[in-house]
Amino acid sequence: MYEATATAWGGRDGRVSSSDDRLDLTLSIPAGMGGDDGPGTNPEQMFAAGYAACFHSALKAVARSRRVDVADSAVSVTVAVTGGLAEGIDLAVRIEAQLPGVEEALARELLDAAHAGCPYSRATRGNVVQEVVLVHDED
Repeated sequence: MYEATATAWGGRDGRVSSSDDRLDLTLSIPAGMGGDDGPGTNPEQMFAAGYAACFHSALKAVARSRRVDVADSAVSVTVAVTGGLAEGIDLAVRIEAQLPGVEEALARELLDAAHAGCPYSRATRGNVVQEVVLVHDED
């Protein structure tokens, strides 16, 4: 259906670009991971951005199939690095979705269906701690 290729030079403190040159980014190590917190991005930010876009697309597809308007919806993904060198480093993901104007029970159904079908959710299920949260307008 589609494939993407990216190459990294220098690891977390280098550069990454896609084979079609649409993505060409400097990488920096966050201070929380012992780095200099330079101006570049990092793998966790890129993963969070990709996951948020993919999950939101899955949510919109599920909503469209059920004829539910989610035009004002938003999805944020937080990727946390957990553990340590001794026990192993892992990731945890928190998906926060806002669906203004959608009744809570229906919103939760849509989120569950999106989580079941999103390729990022499917790829990480059982390997990464995942939490899906419905954010209310007043939150």
